[in-house]
Amino acid sequence: MTYTAPTGGQQRGTERITPPFHVGPAGPWHPVREGLARQGNAVVHTTWGEWLPVALTDPALRPMLGRDWQRYRGTVDPAARYRFVASRLAVKYTAAAALDADPAELDLSYKIGGRPYLRGFGQIDISLSHTDDVIAVGVSLHGRIGVDAEPADRHMSFDLLQGHMCTPAERAELAALPAEERGAAMLRLWTLKEAYTKALGQGLRMGFTEFGFDVDGPELLAPDGSRAARGEWAFATHRVLGRYLISVACHDSGLDPARDTRVSTMLDAGFMAAVAEVLDAGSPPA
Repeated sequence: MTYTAPTGGQQRGTERITPPFHVGPAGPWHPVREGLARQGNAVVHTTWGEWLPVALTDPALRPMLGRDWQRYRGTVDPAARYRFVASRLAVKYTAAAALDADPAELDLSYKIGGRPYLRGFGQIDISLSHTDDVIAVGVSLHGRIGVDAEPADRHMSFDLLQGHMCTPAERAELAALPAEERGAAMLRLWTLKEAYTKALGQGLRMGFTEFGFDVDGPELLAPDGSRAARGEWAFATHRVLGRYLISVACHDSGLDPARDTRVSTMLDAGFMAAVAEVLDAGSPPA
């Protein structure tokens, strides 16, 4: 099932978020560039077990991980260690597909709070989520992106959680649902809120009762149920692998999704801008 937010008159009635697709180390990776070219974003999902052979046998793993190598080697629990390396490899391979680059050439770093980003490529926003054996990675050229993955059978108690995660408008809508439907509706709301706060770079630091969504759709709402955005945000929720929900939040900052994102092109453009700045600084005043 897919939910798409209203677009405020821009691309109304069309899908603004590329549906998540499954990848492994061998891909397929071309849908990443296709999604970026069409809609400015792409979301992939994979499982950490698919990346285990790479983690165990690739002699280039250390340069591939870069600054994450020490954390990888310092993680004592084998399962946690390989989940960690799989998630970082998935991010690098996804970003490399977006940039038409070698994954080992990319320098993955982290902002305060742990949000990943690529040094030298601020044009591309990245979000990572993992739970159990699934990993989800989102990339965007439009602006901020956030992804969240949760097991579809995760139990959500309305009685216990409504005061911690629901706005008054959401509580009223959920209370009106049949009891057997509330848990699934709350889980979808939870993943949307996680995705949105990740896109904002806030994570769980932002209270989930400060904003809401339609129970039947993903329009961003104020606590009283009024609209809180005018089309700059798009949201979607998908079921993948038959047992997980992935929600995506994308912000449209008005950037052109059709521009060339190959790493050589981006670097050339930056280099030329730097050269122009030096030349301008050395020119005599008019």
